[in-house]
Amino acid sequence: MISSMDTKFRADDTHAIRRILSTYKTIAIVGVSNSPHRPSYFAAKYMQHHGYKIIPVNPRYKTVLGETCYETLEAIPHAVDIVDCFRHKDEIPALAAQAVAIKAKCLWLQLSIENPEAEAYAHAEGLTVVANRCVKIEHARIFGGLGFAGVNTRVISSRRGYR
Repeated sequence: MISSMDTKFRADDTHAIRRILSTYKTIAIVGVSNSPHRPSYFAAKYMQHHGYKIIPVNPRYKTVLGETCYETLEAIPHAVDIVDCFRHKDEIPALAAQAVAIKAKCLWLQLSIENPEAEAYAHAEGLTVVANRCVKIEHARIFGGLGFAGVNTRVISSRRGYR
């Protein structure tokens, strides 16, 4: 059994995350919501706006952000680079197995989501693993776009007379 302290298989450094976000451009977002007030929707919209192909995965919806929404990862008819999980940590082992089955390249677990056993399995099967990090926040941190409220709203400005 792997302890929660054993995370040597994670891509936790800025260089690894920059490489992931520079190289991989197709993101399956598992557990995405169709509600603009949910973090999963906001992250999906941000990544879509920054040129990533998002693939919503949630059996409750037909479309999210203008993209066809799939019930499962296996239902996606084309290649996926990153499987971004907005699901409870108990669901991660099954999602890791599905990510391996569809030959994804990276298993990304959102903030507060960790499952060391599933992470180790995904890593052993050749996937890069990122856990307890938000894809939107990491993209904004590394490539710019992180403003006062976590978003570059272009509302706050140092220009005189700006309203």
